[in-house]
Amino acid sequence: MINWIYYPLSDEPTPLVKQVVGVFEKHSTQIESLSHVGLDSDGVLKIVADSLAEIGFDVERGKKNAEKIKVPVLFGENGKPQKSFEADAFFSSRGFVVEIEAGRGYTNYHFLKDIFEASMMHGAYYLAIAVRNDYRGNNDYEKVVRYVDTLYASSRMKLPLKGLAIIGY
Repeated sequence: MINWIYYPLSDEPTPLVKQVVGVFEKHSTQIESLSHVGLDSDGVLKIVADSLAEIGFDVERGKKNAEKIKVPVLFGENGKPQKSFEADAFFSSRGFVVEIEAGRGYTNYHFLKDIFEASMMHGAYYLAIAVRNDYRGNNDYEKVVRYVDTLYASSRMKLPLKGLAIIGY
């Protein structure tokens, strides 16, 4: 089962958010974390990659430099990217980043790194983070949602992102 939530809660999810969620729903029987205990984030990405590409995303296809998706963060001399962060998938004309996490998603707070990096990426306005519903008997999706609830409820920090979706698989 795919669970998801979109922030800020006062905004209706965009059509592209719904399409991204639809990709995970389409492949739910192949990626659902209760049934596929050993499936890592690269494995999930491999399963959903073609479907994400079909809706317009550039998708990481491997670990070689040419297969990675690099989004500029800082620009140096002559306007050349000086610093970039990698994304699992990026729809540049829509400013939409997708990150897929597995065991490290909550346990190592990798979802927070994803939020930070997407917030720094040039031209990134939306982020979807996919995390496991179940990781070793814990519901990582629910734990990540509680953190993000706190982030959006507090007035102490404002994200530069227009929207953030958390998807539990």
